[in-house]
Amino acid sequence: MIQFILNNQLIKTDKPASTTLLDFVRYDENLRGTKIGCREGDCGACTVLIGTMKDGKLEYMSATSCLTPLPNIHGKHVVTVEGLNLPNKLNQAQQAMVDCSGTQCGFCTPGFVNSMCGYALTCTEPTVESAISAIDGNICRCTGYKTIERASAKLAEKLQAKDHKNSIQWLVANEFVPDYFLHIEERIKAIKTETYNTNGTVPIGGGTDLYVQKHDDLHEYDLDYLFDRSSLNGISFSGNTCILKSATTVTDLMQNERLLNTIPNWYKYLKLLSSTPIRNIATIAGNIANGSPIGDFTIILLAMKTELTLTNKANENRKLMLKDFYTGYKTFDKKADEYITEIAFDLPVDATKFNFEKVCKRQYLDIASVNSAMSIATNGNAITEAHVSMGGVGPIPKYLAKTGEYLANKTISTSVIKEAEQILQSELSPISDARGTEAYKRLLGRQLFFGHFIELFPDIIKMEDLL
Repeated sequence: MIQFILNNQLIKTDKPASTTLLDFVRYDENLRGTKIGCREGDCGACTVLIGTMKDGKLEYMSATSCLTPLPNIHGKHVVTVEGLNLPNKLNQAQQAMVDCSGTQCGFCTPGFVNSMCGYALTCTEPTVESAISAIDGNICRCTGYKTIERASAKLAEKLQAKDHKNSIQWLVANEFVPDYFLHIEERIKAIKTETYNTNGTVPIGGGTDLYVQKHDDLHEYDLDYLFDRSSLNGISFSGNTCILKSATTVTDLMQNERLLNTIPNWYKYLKLLSSTPIRNIATIAGNIANGSPIGDFTIILLAMKTELTLTNKANENRKLMLKDFYTGYKTFDKKADEYITEIAFDLPVDATKFNFEKVCKRQYLDIASVNSAMSIATNGNAITEAHVSMGGVGPIPKYLAKTGEYLANKTISTSVIKEAEQILQSELSPISDARGTEAYKRLLGRQLFFGHFIELFPDIIKMEDLL
């Protein structure tokens, strides 16, 4: 049985494990405030809040219910917009939307309200910028967003007085969430919370890829749910090596203090990846195993010389460099019973610099036309080691081995960079498709490669020198 609390009600269900949370709340529980929009995690109309016990404390996050398998909310608290209503009045997020005329047709409004209430539950230093960022996964086709931004700003202003030592009590007293939230943590601790384990043959993590590509087919698969397994969660460090368990999410990486302090612009890079509700549930191993030629995190990890650990059903481990994992379009050096359990890479040291670049039709919330990353170690102006990756320029996420080899032991100069770019072009094999022509992608490849040097070595390399 899958057990969880839905709003204020304990749920026990034996529904098929492949059922999405969206379908369960709408069709089984008749909570129609959670809307069906794109079913791909793009629109945010189905956004709910999920409360999970972490280190003995209940923590909330927003998530797209259309991509969330039921087993992934086992032992947790799920909040739909109906579960945020106060008796006979609006909560603070709802009232802010009304006061600022933040809704027109209303279809997207429940998702916005859920994201805003999620922000109220999680924010530690409320600002207008972070409040707006919390709704980055919600799309509205009516308002033009300015009224919703004003509503978010109003909410952030009210949260300035939040008592972080007694967060839930303060939020209830100040009408952000209903009073049943006061008892949810103890109720979650009281229910049976063993990890839901089907031990199937097809591994699935956050579901943000499989439920987009194979929504109808998943009901026929024998799924193996990995998202909440303690052995597959967590970030650790061994000396200078960062070790990610496979179910680590992008949000986990965005919030890790050591990564934030070690890699300049780390938060900015990861902010380019999808939206808040997707980053909350998308696993790193899922991004790798998807095999997309433009997988953002795959491109980042390729430039970081990442090593994978693959584990089979007999619990035998095999090490493999990420650059050797892809053998062709959506094909891998992976046996049928293996799945990714660890992802390891070395952190940049003082003499090593890292940069990630991405071009897409809009800056945020979009799939890249071309993306690229570079890790480069120097001794003064001399390059001692370089690793370059690029996506959208071939059938697999591309590790540019020849380009990196050429750069090694060279002095940083305009002529060296231009010569390296010629070698880079010989490693690319883009095709014309919906995201651009072959010529356009080659041009982007050049510009992003140049951009790495302009960003990392501004005192040596100027944009005008490379034109």
